[in-house]
Amino acid sequence: MRNSGSNDSPPGPPLWLLAELTYRCPLQCPYCSNPLDFAQAGEELSTAEWIRVFREARDMGAAQLGFSGGEPLVRQDLAELIKAARDMGYYTNLITSGIGLTEQKVRDFKVAGLDHIQISFQAADEAVNNMLAGSRKAFAQKLAMARAVKAQGYPMVLNFVTHRHNIDEIAKIIDLCLELEADFVELATCQFYGWAELNRVGLLPTREQLQRAERITNEYRERLEAQGHPCKLIFVTPDYYEERPKTCMNGWANLFLDITPDGTALPCHSARQLPVQFPNVREHSIEHIWTDSFGFNRFRGDDWMKEPCRSCDEKHKDLGGCRCQAFMLTGDAANADPVCSKSPHHGVILKAREEADAPGLGMEHLTLRNDRASRLIYRG
Repeated sequence: MRNSGSNDSPPGPPLWLLAELTYRCPLQCPYCSNPLDFAQAGEELSTAEWIRVFREARDMGAAQLGFSGGEPLVRQDLAELIKAARDMGYYTNLITSGIGLTEQKVRDFKVAGLDHIQISFQAADEAVNNMLAGSRKAFAQKLAMARAVKAQGYPMVLNFVTHRHNIDEIAKIIDLCLELEADFVELATCQFYGWAELNRVGLLPTREQLQRAERITNEYRERLEAQGHPCKLIFVTPDYYEERPKTCMNGWANLFLDITPDGTALPCHSARQLPVQFPNVREHSIEHIWTDSFGFNRFRGDDWMKEPCRSCDEKHKDLGGCRCQAFMLTGDAANADPVCSKSPHHGVILKAREEADAPGLGMEHLTLRNDRASRLIYRG
């Protein structure tokens, strides 16, 4: 069934397919985007089920396929899945912590046809990185695997998640990336969904921290450009300090399709928390899910909009903002994203800014993402 959005034309293809292969992960990052109740998730899709999903999405026009998790390396069939996707013509991308990666696996993935590996770091400081990762060996392993990826001829793509406890080390982070001969570096302030939202008071940087980090990043960009250096620095901020929301995912169910480990299909990583029944690939085809399912049509178009979005002259710029953020912070996914200064709920964003200016919680007070914490949060 199609939603009654103002655009009656069928949606375009799901160009970007994300396969969240598993919620299993050896790390315990307190800003993980996985749902808080991940420990309650059902049985993971089998190899054959994943390959069927890839084929159906490819038949609809999907072009890029990302493998993520959890930690996708815990799946023993990862090389087989990479090869199947590559044979179908996908551009394939592995998003990994690097924990569990070996030089042999890097070579095997190259043979299977993997195009791109992105390794995430928690910090440039070994002690901070290991504490946030929940592993004493994480930093050394990441360094070794970043070098192994580079040695196999992959573009070196590093992701540093920044927050109030490491963002002041932005220069040290960039220096480490340059030492590793990174081609692309994403300096992304954690986005406040899942475990990051649970830990927001202890993670959200102050405005001054963000401004300083962005200034330093721009100085490095100018220096690298003057040297003709190939490294590209991408600086991503949270929208808590904006007055207008982001155009989330380029629009609800517009380009992006996420399949979770148990086969639930989502229009974005965080939508599982919404009070919407989303379809499962074990029960429906990708074509049905993308084109006709209630969940994927729920916020297409603009007929779902309430005031102030409905009459706003900017509604086709930001499409009302993020539905998940609206739900998390106002209790109603159809409300305006409270980041917007026109939202009657904008006060929750102002309060978050005030809380960020307070001394804040130390890293030892953050709730680490693990099975035990997930089960405790949703106990009973």
